[in-house]
Amino acid sequence: MHAPNIVRPVTQWRDPRHRRGLAGELAAARYLEARGWLIEAHRFRFGHSDLDLIARKGGLVAFVEVKTRQSDLFGGGLNAVGWRKRQTIAVGATIWMSRFGLPGDLFRFDLIVVDLSMGGFPQITHIEDAWRHVEK
Repeated sequence: MHAPNIVRPVTQWRDPRHRRGLAGELAAARYLEARGWLIEAHRFRFGHSDLDLIARKGGLVAFVEVKTRQSDLFGGGLNAVGWRKRQTIAVGATIWMSRFGLPGDLFRFDLIVVDLSMGGFPQITHIEDAWRHVEK
């Protein structure tokens, strides 16, 4: 028997990677908002997965995957979004569009890499339209 799925407050998170990931997502959200984007959702849940950020600027909706890195030791952020992760994001995007999308909306998949290796101030790289979803 396993423990029930309990949502724990951030203050109780033990794994520093989870805290770092949340910090990166929040930095990415601030970055987008400063450039005129409205954050429609943060950590939009579907099944056991989630979309990091969903941002809107007029009729354009971006499904944003955020990768937070302290170094390039294990590769850059773009390398961490393989085909399986892209498929999962596409499923979540489809669910979100069916529930909340507006007629005439355009959609794309973006990647934001948050680099924390500089010691405090995050360096943000925003790759617009980072990949295209192709149905198999």
